Amino acid sequence: MRRRISVLASTTVVAALLATAVVTAGTVSSASADDDKGRAKNVIYLLGDGMGRTHVTAARERYYGASGKLTMETLPAQGYVSTYAVEKGSGQPGEADFRPNAVTDSASAATAWSSGVKTYNAALGVDAKGAVVPTMMELAKKSGYRTGNVSTAEVTDATPAGQMSHALARGCQGPVYSDAACQDITVTGAALPTSDVRVTPIADQIARNGTADVILGGGLGRFDAADETALKGHGYSVLGSIATQTTATKTDLAAAAGQKVFGLFNKGNLTIEKSKSERPTSAEAQEPSLPEMTSKAIELLSQKKAEGEKSDKGKGFYLQVEGALIDKRSHANDAAQTLAEVKAFDDAVAIAQDFAKRDGNTLVIVTADHECAGFNIIEKGTFTNAEAATPPANTDSGNTANNSTPSRPSNARDAARSTGIINGAGAADPKNFGPATFRTPTDPAGVVDGSPEAGLWLSYLSGNHTGADVPVYAAGPGADQLQGTVDNIALFGIVGRALRVIG
Repeated sequence: MRRRISVLASTTVVAALLATAVVTAGTVSSASADDDKGRAKNVIYLLGDGMGRTHVTAARERYYGASGKLTMETLPAQGYVSTYAVEKGSGQPGEADFRPNAVTDSASAATAWSSGVKTYNAALGVDAKGAVVPTMMELAKKSGYRTGNVSTAEVTDATPAGQMSHALARGCQGPVYSDAACQDITVTGAALPTSDVRVTPIADQIARNGTADVILGGGLGRFDAADETALKGHGYSVLGSIATQTTATKTDLAAAAGQKVFGLFNKGNLTIEKSKSERPTSAEAQEPSLPEMTSKAIELLSQKKAEGEKSDKGKGFYLQVEGALIDKRSHANDAAQTLAEVKAFDDAVAIAQDFAKRDGNTLVIVTADHECAGFNIIEKGTFTNAEAATPPANTDSGNTANNSTPSRPSNARDAARSTGIINGAGAADPKNFGPATFRTPTDPAGVVDGSPEAGLWLSYLSGNHTGADVPVYAAGPGADQLQGTVDNIALFGIVGRALRVIG
C-alpha cells in the first residue's frame, strides 16, 4: 500500500511539542548571551552501531598492535554507557510502572539519546506508552543550528531515523506500508488514523519535515518521485535521482554545494569497505566512505551562509554520524568485515576530531547504541564451547545459571562441527564455529590472516545484541560529563545543554 500525506498532517503534533517542549532533561530555552558563555558551538555525535568494548580492542590490535591506539581512544574523556530499554507501556526509570528490558535494539537506543526517554525495542521518537517526544535534532534545528545526519545504513533505519522521525515501529520505512509494519495497537489501544505521524512511513517524514539539512547514506529504495519533489520544494539539492532510482556517487558528493544536500549512494545499506577495497572497479566502489561523507557533511554544515541570506545568528551545527555496518557484520559473525568497518568508523572519528581541534569550540562524542554478538578475544590456540564435543558441565547444582567450577578435562573439538579456524581451511563449512584469526603488526614476518600463528583470535557469542555497557569517548566543551559511567538517556541532556537547546 502506498500513500502520501501533507506536510501539515505529518508535522502538526511535532511542531506543537517543539513549541512547548518539556522533556526529561529540561525545557527548550532561549538562552541569553551570558548563558551561552562556554557552550559548544558545534556537536559531532559519532555512533558505532553494535560497537562494544571488545570491538574497539580488537580493531586496535588488528591495525595498530597491542600498544597502539585508535583515534577514539585518544580522546581525553572516557567512560561507559548503560543501554537497557523498557517494555511496552513502561514508565520511565524511577516511576512505579517502570519495567526494564536488559537488551536494547537500535531504535530504542536511538530514542534514548535523541529524546531522553527510555522506550521499547522498535520504537522511534515515542516513549514506551506511544507519546511523541521531540528529538535533539528537531530542537537544534528549531533553535537555529545547522543539522546533519550521516549513516552507512539506509537513512530510514533506526539510528538516523531516531533523529528525524516518530514511529511506533521501526519497520515503517517506505515507500510501501502496511498496518503490520506501522501500527501497534498493543501500545495505542486502537489503530491510528493514517494522518498520524507515528504511522507515517519514515521516508515520508524525512522528505517533508526538514529536520536535517544534510542527509547522506543509503536507502534510495525507500523513497520515490513524490519524495524527491518534496525535498526539492524544501530547498534540497538532491544528488542522483530518486525518481529514476539512480544512486549518487562519491563524485557527486565531492561536487555538492549549498545549504541543504540529500545524497543516497545505494538502494539499500552502503557496501562494506572490505568489499569495495577488493573490487575497486565495481559500481559499489563509487560509493563514498564514511570518512568521506563525514568530511563533506562538516564542510557543508560549517560553511558561512551566502551573502543576502538570513543570518544564522552565530549558531553552529549538530551532526550525527553512524558507522552502521559494524553491527550488521557482527550479526553475520564476520570478523574480517567487522574489523574493517570499525577502522572506517575510527577514520571518521579522526576527521571529526581534526575539525574540532581547528575549531576550538566543538564537542565530539563517540559511542555505541549497544554491543552486538558478544565479540570476544580468546587465547591463541584455544577453541570455544560452541566447538566442543563435550562442553563444560554446569557443576553448580544449586544454581543452574552458574558454573562455579569450570572444568574442561580431556575435551576436544567436535570434528563434525569444526574443521579449522573460520577464516582458514574450515571457512566453507557452515557448521564451523571456530575462531577467526588475524595478523597483527607485531606478528613475525610470514604470518598471515587465517593462520594458527596469527596473534589475534576472535570469536562470537551469538548473532544478536547483548546488554553489555558500551564505551564512550569525548573531547571538547562538556566532555568531562562523560568521564565514568552514564546511562544512554543522559546523553540527550549532555548534548542539549552543550547546545543550550534545553535548560
